[in-house]
Amino acid sequence: MEMQKIIETVRGLDGVLIVEPEAGSDFPELSWGDAYLYYAPDGRMPERTQPYGTIITKDYPDDTSSALDAPGRFRVNIHVGRAQTESIVDADADPTEADVFHRHPLYGMSGWVCVINPAERTADAVLTLLREAHEAARSRIERRAR
Repeated sequence: MEMQKIIETVRGLDGVLIVEPEAGSDFPELSWGDAYLYYAPDGRMPERTQPYGTIITKDYPDDTSSALDAPGRFRVNIHVGRAQTESIVDADADPTEADVFHRHPLYGMSGWVCVINPAERTADAVLTLLREAHEAARSRIERRAR
């Protein structure tokens, strides 16, 4: 599954904001080419809320275990909650293996999972989990507003 297909699918969700930093933008150069998924019905990037999903296209200085600097690789990161993480991840998988659910290398203990280059085994589940994460983000925002 291509990164743009994932973004197009998520873009169809109600109240979604997808931030895609690009060259020359006000975002740090390191983030250019990546995508950050928020529930933001007002269309503004939340100031105190983390995205519920991200798509990362390169290694970061503190996060190199997925080998994302190799051509054509990207990683989808999804907040699913701590309770669901254990039932999703393949604890025996090599951290560079594609199309397998991994615990996020930095935020796994906080309920984040990830997939490098989702394909046949994980693509449908990735889209389902992104929809669920979007709904969970919506619920949190609505609960805070009450």
